[in-house]
Amino acid sequence: MTNRTFLGELEQMVLLAILRLGENAYAVPIREEIETQARRSVARGALYTTLERLETKGCLASRMGDPTPERGGRSRRYFEVTAQGVRSLEHSRQAMANLWQGLESVVGKTS
Repeated sequence: MTNRTFLGELEQMVLLAILRLGENAYAVPIREEIETQARRSVARGALYTTLERLETKGCLASRMGDPTPERGGRSRRYFEVTAQGVRSLEHSRQAMANLWQGLESVVGKTS
């Protein structure tokens, strides 16, 4: 078995939001993307904790942008998904697809 990084639901959403945002992926638009696309509110603290955890797992890389006048000279921290992050997302997606396989008729009965 290979060394895989397992992802929780919020971690997956954060990585997917960053992929969607591309070069504009910093905390505020990441949070907005999740709220808009997943219709899920995310507390700022939960987002920052998740970003740090994903960077520790090797799924994200970050860089500091240039200071901006509207932020009082503070820099934004921009994120990008690493190759490890993409592999982890693919693994999570496949794991869920495997678990769902064959349950369409069971789930359809409870709806």
